[in-house]
Parts: sequence; C-alpha cells; structure tokens
Amino acid sequence: MSTTAVMRPHAEDEYAGELAALAATDDRVRPPAWQLSPAAVVTYLLGGKAGDTEISPKYVGPRRLIEVAVATLATDRALLLLGVPGTAKTWVSEHLAAAICGDSTLLVQGTAGTAEEAIRYGWNYAQLIAQGPSEAALVPSPVQRAMAEAKIARIEELTRMPSDVQDALITILSEKSLPIPELAGEIQARKGFNVIATANDRDKGVNELSSALRRRFNTVVLPLPDSADDEVEIVSRRVAQLGASLELPPQDSALDEIRRVVTVFRELRSGRTEDGRTAVKSPSGTLSTAEAISVVTGGLALAAHFGDGVLRSYDVAGGILGAVVKDPSADRVVWSEYLETVVRERDGWSDFYRACRDLS
Repeated sequence: MSTTAVMRPHAEDEYAGELAALAATDDRVRPPAWQLSPAAVVTYLLGGKAGDTEISPKYVGPRRLIEVAVATLATDRALLLLGVPGTAKTWVSEHLAAAICGDSTLLVQGTAGTAEEAIRYGWNYAQLIAQGPSEAALVPSPVQRAMAEAKIARIEELTRMPSDVQDALITILSEKSLPIPELAGEIQARKGFNVIATANDRDKGVNELSSALRRRFNTVVLPLPDSADDEVEIVSRRVAQLGASLELPPQDSALDEIRRVVTVFRELRSGRTEDGRTAVKSPSGTLSTAEAISVVTGGLALAAHFGDGVLRSYDVAGGILGAVVKDPSADRVVWSEYLETVVRERDGWSDFYRACRDLS
C-alpha cells in the first residue's frame, strides 16, 4: 500500500529514501544484522547529509544522548528510554528500530491488561487442543520474532505492565533465550537482536521496575527541550508533517501562534514567566511538547474547516484550555490566575486573552 494511503506510515516507509541514501554512502563498520553503522544511525536521527541527500532531523536534543542510546544497542545491553510524557521516547524508539533493522513494527504496547504472552509466546488453541503442543500451534510474540529475525523489539510503556509480566523479560535479556518448556526447547536470539523499552514515572498507574530488570537495561533519560526555540522547532516540524498527512492547508503564518502555545506551556510547566519575574502556579498535567503539537494541529483543523485557513488565537485557545485544565476545580483556578496576571498584561496578547476568556 502506498504511504500516501495510510494515516501514519511506519518510519522505515516514510523515510525510505533517506535510509537508502545513508546505506549507499555508509562506509563504516556495521554491527551484525544492522542496516547502517552506528554513526549513520545517529545522522538519521539528528539530521545531516548523505551524499546529495539532505537527512531531516527526527529528534532535536543533545547529540550525546542519542550516541549513548545507539552505542548501547550495538552491545548486548537493552535500552530503556526514560522521561516525562511527551519527550519523544516513542518517536526515538521507532526511528532507532527503523534505522537499525528496517522494521519498527515488532511492538508490544504496555497496558495494565498486557499478558505475559505478549512478551513470550501464545498458542493457537484450536491447534493446541487438536494436536497438543507443537511449533505449528505456537503463536510468536513480537519479542520472539525479533529474537529469531535478529531485529529490534520495541516495548512501549513498560511500567504500565504488571510487574510479573515485566519480569518475563529477565531471562530474555540476560540469557538471550526464550525457554519453551511445552516443547522441551528454546528460542535463542540471533546476533542483532535487542530491545528498546520506553517508560515514564510521572503518570498515575505505573508499576516500578524490579531491581533485577532495571539492571538489565542501560537507561537514557530524554529531557524536555532546553530552550523555547528548540521546542518551537520541534512543534513546527511535527505539525507540518501531521498537517501534510491530514491534508490540511499549509500554514506559513502559524509560527506566531506556535510560539505562543510553547510559551504558555513552558511557563506553566516551570512555574515562572520566561523573564523570571513572575511566579505562576503549575497545573496538574504535564503540558508536554507532544500536547503542544496536538493543540496546534487541532487549531489548524479548526482554521481550515471552520475559519479562513489562517491559524489564529481563537483556533488554539480551546486546545490549550483542554490541555491545562485536567482537574476542573484546581486547574481552572491556576489557568484563570495565569490569564489575569500574565496574559492580560502582555503586549500583543490581547486577542489571545479574549479568546481564552471567552472559553473559560
């Protein structure tokens, strides 16, 4: 299927041209089963050149963090990407897998209901009842497939899984094998297999990793963007990609509203205004970069379908209100105080103040 026909192409499909260009010009040593060298993987993530091809940056942040993550995957250590919600953990995980093995789809999504079979293996119960345990009745998990195919398995939201399910990884990560006692055998990982897990400890309902499991990961903490300019760049780039995917009209004049959304989020996150002169209360939500992207994308849809196509304050005000006010009582007070003490007095923000007040 053409990538233009799907809502969200996999990274290896959407950026196939960049990956091919990097592979063609990559003359450095590649670990077993890797499609690119570690240096080329970093270039793919952070941007650069591959011959005459411009490689777009997929992640904006400290280069050393990405180098450490890639170097970890070149060893026998698994990688844990840790950070508050919205710090691009899933995004980085997907692109690392796409660049290293050309397949980002071997994915286990962690939830409170994730069963051990999602990590180990399951059974086709019709065949199991009819014929008993056999290889034909075995249903491999994404992790088992990655072991057999020398690929990267991705485990999203590891800390949302029950602790006993998490610990099913211990043998896989330490012994590089998956015992199948029903068949009196095991699956041994081929060279090139590894695991990238993501986790955060800010959300409610997380299950702490056991010490035994945590020791089997190298942890890389992905921070929030250092500067407002970095965050504006991230939001602008991702909004442009999403807008093209959703076939929204291109927006050359959206930068002012993007910067406004980012400013509001950063000030409420940090508890002070950008100039450091005014302390403000922080709401209960995380107000992550991912949420800023969602607010702006929603605003673009409003402008395209219910306005004149130009992104304005009224288009983003509703999204910001929804992102900030998670607790209807406490957060609404925080938001109201921020509007009156900061937004109302800020030059050039009167239209934004009125838009937010109309909805509040």
